Amino acid sequence: MGRVLERIQVAEKALATLRELAFLQDPSPIERDAAIQRFEYTFEAFWKALQVYLREVEGLEGAGPKGVIRLAREAGLLGEEEARLALGMVDDRNLTVHTYNEALARVIFSRLPDYARLMEKILGRLQR
Repeated sequence: MGRVLERIQVAEKALATLRELAFLQDPSPIERDAAIQRFEYTFEAFWKALQVYLREVEGLEGAGPKGVIRLAREAGLLGEEEARLALGMVDDRNLTVHTYNEALARVIFSRLPDYARLMEKILGRLQR
């Protein structure tokens, strides 16, 4: 469980940085872009923590973010709506990593509060 806790702690630290910007009401373009960058690395830490948890605690091996999220749903760590939101989070992370579009950046920024709350909730479940 040591490696699991270590990964959870890394994800929680990343999430704390995301939360600093994700809930801003009227961010500047720089704040918005910084929040999206924080979302990208927070998501990476989140899904990797989930992957290690599934492997070490549940005995399940998942490859890639979508596979890990589907396995987490099957293992009962995510509800159906949470799994849908998490899969949407994967899609948004992929869009932010590979393209830049002003309109898309605004849309993704508007989703960050929901993503941050979801990651916080799931990380809390992993610790119990």
